[in-house]
Parts: sequence; structure tokens; C-alpha cells
Amino acid sequence: MLKRLSLITMAALLALGVGFADQNNNKLTLTANKTSPTSGKQMYSSYCAPCHGSDGRGNGPVAPALKVPPTDLTLLTRNNRGKFPDSHIVTVLQNGTDLRAHGNQEMPVWGPIFGKMNTTNPQDKLLRISNVSRYLETLQVK
Repeated sequence: MLKRLSLITMAALLALGVGFADQNNNKLTLTANKTSPTSGKQMYSSYCAPCHGSDGRGNGPVAPALKVPPTDLTLLTRNNRGKFPDSHIVTVLQNGTDLRAHGNQEMPVWGPIFGKMNTTNPQDKLLRISNVSRYLETLQVK
């Protein structure tokens, strides 16, 4: 119950932020609650699911408020000739992307956000990104 309430709260905050994004020079400010860097599933649920949906299909509660629909993350392997694009996922999470196929810069660049979560351990950011990517691999359609 608490997990569901947290997800709804995160989605509402993200939706509110998206609503005000145009009034702030198209910059979206997000608050990311600290999660365990070892749980890709927990991080996905907290940071990605509001837009991409708990199942990864792009149907999260915030998705209707976005200008470009979120990517269906379950098709990453299929769309890359049967190979999960791990390095691409790491790059997008760390640096963002300007690729139209990904959408636009409405998606937060998580690398800097993850880096601020534990400034005493620079490996924490890489662990977070790696574990989110590994979790996304488990969502792929067969």
C-alpha cells in the first residue's frame, strides 16, 4: 500500500512539474527520492514508471501529460535486432539524447541526479545506471 502511494505521489509531482515546464523555459525540475542503488526494480519504479509505466510500455500515469509519448521500453531488444542495447541505455540515462526516436528532452537525464545522491562514492551513480539497465533487460518481450 505504501509503495503504491509513493508511486502515485511521485507521478502527481512529475505531472505537476510537467504542467509548469513551459513556464520555466522548458526546464522540468524533478525531485528524486533516494532508493537503493542495488535494486534496479526499485529505481525503475521510483524514477521511470511514472512515465514509462510499471510494465515499461509507455503507459505511466504521467504519460498523457507529455508532449511526446514515452518510449515502450519492452521493445528495446526487438527494435535492436534481438540484442539488448545496454550501452545505449547507459548513455541515455547518463547523458540524455537528442535522438528523435527517443522523444525529446522531456525525459530527465538521470546521471547527474544519481551522482548527487551519494557524493562520497562516485561508483554509486554507475551502479544505479547499470542496475536500472539490467532491470530494463528483464522487461523485454520475448
